[in-house]
Amino acid sequence: MIAHHQTRGHGQQGRQWLSPPGGVWLSAALPWAASASPSLAVSLGLCLQLESLGLQPQIKWPNDLMLKGRKLAGVLPRQRWRGGRLMGCSVGVGLNGFNRVPEGAISLAEGLGRARPRHGHPQCRPDRLAALVLRALEWAVSASDQAELVRRQAEQRLWRSGSHWHEGRSWQVAGLGSDGSLRLRDGERVLELRRHF
Repeated sequence: MIAHHQTRGHGQQGRQWLSPPGGVWLSAALPWAASASPSLAVSLGLCLQLESLGLQPQIKWPNDLMLKGRKLAGVLPRQRWRGGRLMGCSVGVGLNGFNRVPEGAISLAEGLGRARPRHGHPQCRPDRLAALVLRALEWAVSASDQAELVRRQAEQRLWRSGSHWHEGRSWQVAGLGSDGSLRLRDGERVLELRRHF
């Protein structure tokens, strides 16, 4: 389902996700193999589509896309299990197009160099945005059984800016674990963070 805007959108940990007209706000049910992280695979699929537009997005673990140091998109997957068997995955995607964005975020129109983002950009029309997201989801499903490919390519696009605070300590992002966990380093200490959706 694709919405032109949402009044009750939510992101990670139930935080409010602003979904004004001008972006694409999509929920999809996907078939899914158990090996690849849905969050990483969908984020990587979005990166590949945005790279085809000449952009250089980065994946901020576990489920945000950054562009020029600001949030462009969010991905919220939910794996569906029954009796210990993975039945599939539902995923919500929010991508800023030419909509107004909150502080710390960026629209695709601005990322593409549109001086007045509210007036749009040919690549930010709702039909083109929706097609871009659907191609990203299709790529993610096709790669869902290739966990190492997803991990390796996502790690190449991993947002490593600044420190990551965890349990009162400052850690540096070191990469991704084989299961899609975030590897942090503080001197000789290495920590892996896992996020289950």
